[in-house]
Amino acid sequence: MELNELEKIRAEKINAMRSQGIEPYPTRSEVDHSIRQALDAFAQFEADHQDEPFSETFILGGRIRSIRSMGKLAFAHIEDGSGRIQIMLRLNELGEEALAQFKDYFDLGDFIQAGGTLMRSRTGEVTLLVSSFKMLAKAVSPLPAAKDEEVDGQIIRHATLSDPETRFRQRYADLAINEEVREIFRVRSAVVRALQRFMDSHGFIEVETPILQPIYGGAAAQPFTTHHNQLHQDLYLRISFELYLKRLLVGGLDRVYEIGRDFRNEGVSFKHNPEFTQLEFYWAYADYLKVMEFTEQMVSTVAREVLNTQKVQFKGQELDLTPPWKRVELRQGILDACGIDIDQYPDAPSLLKAMNAKGLTAKPDSTRGKLIDALIGDLLEPNFIQPTFLYNYPRDISPLAKNVPNNPAVVERFEGFMGGMELCNSFTELNDPLEQEKRFIEMGRAYENDDEERHPMDEDYLQAMSYGMPPNGGFGMGIDRLVMLLTNTTSIREVILFPHLREREEE
Repeated sequence: MELNELEKIRAEKINAMRSQGIEPYPTRSEVDHSIRQALDAFAQFEADHQDEPFSETFILGGRIRSIRSMGKLAFAHIEDGSGRIQIMLRLNELGEEALAQFKDYFDLGDFIQAGGTLMRSRTGEVTLLVSSFKMLAKAVSPLPAAKDEEVDGQIIRHATLSDPETRFRQRYADLAINEEVREIFRVRSAVVRALQRFMDSHGFIEVETPILQPIYGGAAAQPFTTHHNQLHQDLYLRISFELYLKRLLVGGLDRVYEIGRDFRNEGVSFKHNPEFTQLEFYWAYADYLKVMEFTEQMVSTVAREVLNTQKVQFKGQELDLTPPWKRVELRQGILDACGIDIDQYPDAPSLLKAMNAKGLTAKPDSTRGKLIDALIGDLLEPNFIQPTFLYNYPRDISPLAKNVPNNPAVVERFEGFMGGMELCNSFTELNDPLEQEKRFIEMGRAYENDDEERHPMDEDYLQAMSYGMPPNGGFGMGIDRLVMLLTNTTSIREVILFPHLREREEE
């Protein structure tokens, strides 16, 4: 790689170290404690032995986050995955040659191993008094940007990184510099584990279904396409787990769930990424009403386990996840919002005319389902700040759901919203194979000129249903959006380690 001037200086330091027999990338490390373990041990000792010196030795490792040099002393802060600590390198303990090596060769971003005992500095900060040290990995490239801060009359250099473009393209640097970003992904990991514990504790088993599928289905979305050379077969990256998970209900696995990646060839926004993580589950002998109760219990339990609270801040507002959540019937919600009773407009032209009369615009060639989706997205979703279930959807946008009894135009479906965005989706699942085949055909006709929304016929899924599928409730939730809500993060890019980005213009 081509080095800039700063990188050339660091490369020269690598050569100088090797010329003196110092390996900047040694094979072995002798680190024996994490920084957190050392700090906890010191805190416990101080609590038990207030007037005695602390004599236990530690060998710690971490990245140098700040450096301050002065005459016969040098201070630095180092950081590992567990925390941060100050280290002090003093002429009396190390000797002139070793102290000079530290000052000459060590920079921000380098990984250092430092051994010694813990003490408190003059300012009261817990500090490792270093008796030995070595380079573990020399950083050739400086961490992006740097900030000078004056402390006790001395200038300390800190790495900083705030530019979103650089942060997302170089997530490794973002994580290395910004502790709050690392905390988001610690929370994300804890959320996934808490979801798994909750599902497992309610008798569900976690499974894995194919990512490469010969027929995509389970959602209205455009897939990514690939090709298997050996089989001479086009395949699709899955857009949903649904149809495979419901096959397992046929096979006698009554409660199944999967947490994994889905892929949709759609637009990018603050709440959309082409690949994203979902939880989906299917629950035999349940319906959407049972799933509603289960959902509010699940989300509130996860928040309590991970954050120790059921009230979270999001975009300056407090969201209360405590059950029960508000419930709004879709027809009534739209009627209250704009005065349109969608049941009075059974087709797209009449509904579009009613919308235009209210000053609401939509694409003239939209299906009735898309028009209703637009009403939800424009009028209802942004105003659902507190957790809310919107339920009973039109059949023409929910081809896999059961009808509400005695109402063939409406199906048992709900979506969960909070913070002004959709979080989850659920159906009382259709288990009549003949009706399902009819719905597939209807959807094919409705979207025959719209490849993006077409729901293809899946003959094998129909075959599975024909063996008998128990009545069941199905559910899907975006893990990324849940983490956004629990971490007060307003962009999905902040909660995905490596979000998809456009190519740089110069590329």
